[in-house]
Amino acid sequence: MYFCKEIITFFMENINTQRDEQWRIDLRNSIKAKERTEKERVKMPELAPEIRCRNNEEVNRGLTAEQAVQEARRCLDCAKPTCIEGCPVAINIPDFVKNIERGQFLQAAYVLQQTSALPAVCGRVCPQEKQCEAQCIHLKMKKEPVAIGYLERFAADFFINNFKENENNSEVFNSVKNNLKKIAVAGSGPAGLSFAGEMNRLGYNVTVFEALHEIGGVLKYGIPVFRLPNEIVDFEIENLRKKGVEFITDCIIGKTISVEDLKNQGFVGMFVGSGAGLPRFMNIKGENLNGVMSSNEYLTRVNLMDAANSKADTPVVIGKNVAIIGGGNTAMDSVRTAKRLGAERAMIVYRRSEEEMPARIEEIKHAKEEGIEFLNLRNPIEYIGDENGRVCQMILQVMELGEPDESGRRSPVEVKGQTETIDVDEVIVSVGVSPNPLIPNSIQGLNTTKWGTVIVDEQTMQTEVPMIFAGGDIVRGGATVILAMGDGRRAAQAMDKWLQNQNY
Repeated sequence: MYFCKEIITFFMENINTQRDEQWRIDLRNSIKAKERTEKERVKMPELAPEIRCRNNEEVNRGLTAEQAVQEARRCLDCAKPTCIEGCPVAINIPDFVKNIERGQFLQAAYVLQQTSALPAVCGRVCPQEKQCEAQCIHLKMKKEPVAIGYLERFAADFFINNFKENENNSEVFNSVKNNLKKIAVAGSGPAGLSFAGEMNRLGYNVTVFEALHEIGGVLKYGIPVFRLPNEIVDFEIENLRKKGVEFITDCIIGKTISVEDLKNQGFVGMFVGSGAGLPRFMNIKGENLNGVMSSNEYLTRVNLMDAANSKADTPVVIGKNVAIIGGGNTAMDSVRTAKRLGAERAMIVYRRSEEEMPARIEEIKHAKEEGIEFLNLRNPIEYIGDENGRVCQMILQVMELGEPDESGRRSPVEVKGQTETIDVDEVIVSVGVSPNPLIPNSIQGLNTTKWGTVIVDEQTMQTEVPMIFAGGDIVRGGATVILAMGDGRRAAQAMDKWLQNQNY
């Protein structure tokens, strides 16, 4: 299917007025509210577990047009849509959902692009069940929420599938001319890309500096392709590039180039979105053995450096008995990657129960379907090496849940005298990350917390150095893609206001 530029332009010129037109009222009244709430939520088509655990094909296959329209009909088009309040980038959810219901998929995609620089990414990896969908009015009626995430992916994919051959499509979505004020972005992860997209939309001349050889940050090195295909990330990046965002790789701000250098080149503002790539370990005996590594290193080497290939420059040993320590999404990504690389026994070791796991419910479900073993209420206290200095066993402390901690989750407590010893030949530690101190240490006046995160004004994301704003994991110390994107968008809007009051 091909849509000409004139048709897209027509949609753009009329989208604001269409919100108040009769079609919205007619659509709302075409199906009674009770009938909408009684419709069952669609099921996401998935690749069969016995097939997907042997390859890197995307697990979730996406909704068909028929399924998308069917699901969109469940939306009540609330007068006060609380779902928007649950979205960190404030997508106009009823607008894009109602456009899907009436079959205007392109217009739905356009609504998404007004606030989200990466809609196809968000539709795949955002924890909608804890954000927008958690605010859906269906839950108050003890019904399943509208599948907002599935619909977001559908609309974004529709745009990709129908416009990736049209080299001029990005011109249509970028009607603001650059005002020639130069803005620098450190890091091309979700925070940096979101900031860059918003500043570009506001008319600024944006350059993104990435330390690695590929653009995308954690979207490329941290999330496996079976959950987020590279071509999806590449399309979103190329879309920004066509709109005028410049990308420079293999460049580390604070080392390759300084902030003073940037100022001398005419940059008047800077956003730090360098993430949190410094892995944490548990400081237990044997943690320095060969075969014990961080999830950050493991996923980066596999996803970005083709380390599963024995001929790669930095290959990883393909473990047969692999243990991943942790219960978050990164842990799930690591253990499912290990399974696909040939692990005979792939295990999640988590010190709390499954109910306390921070990973998405869908990721836990997929892992179980793929044969991942869950050793809950277990905590490693020592790794044992063989005569060659490679890990061969781990000793696990049996735990039980005590009183809730500050986060509200019940604290794990040791069961005295109860341990287990399990054979392993590879251990991936996924217990959190810390911000890389390079940029904070290289900028005079940039204040940080005791954890190394950059201190910002929570409303504006502005640091103590006025021209520098920051967001994402460098501020939060580890968060979701969508929260990082929310930081980037908020920082861009605040920087725009700040720059308007400066004399340049």
